[in-house]
Amino acid sequence: MITPIAVRLIRGQDLKLELQRLVTDNQIKAGSIASCVGCVSQLNIRLANAEFTKTLTAPFEIVSVMGTLTESHQHIHISAADENGNVIGGHLLEGTIVSHTAELIIHRYDNMTFSREPDSSTGYTELVIT
Repeated sequence: MITPIAVRLIRGQDLKLELQRLVTDNQIKAGSIASCVGCVSQLNIRLANAEFTKTLTAPFEIVSVMGTLTESHQHIHISAADENGNVIGGHLLEGTIVSHTAELIIHRYDNMTFSREPDSSTGYTELVIT
């Protein structure tokens, strides 16, 4: 069974922290992001194969947000466009701040559990579905 959860985030809220709170408050053991549209005033991401983070402060339009949600870890990617239409994306981190609004819909899968376990072939913790 799929349970949709919809919220509207407001100015000043941290997108990553709010997603974590929704997972906890809704006891999500397996979930995904169905949709997220809105704007952020600050974007904090980790780029591919980078150990450092990139924080940009400017008006950004959210182009896409996607990810898998587990109780202990939310693996989320974001793409956002600046005022010229240039798009940047990466791994969503705390410090991505909603500027006006963000309309967020997530799905909870009640018949599954997602977890993460170390994978020696990648060097990361990877998704395990049960």
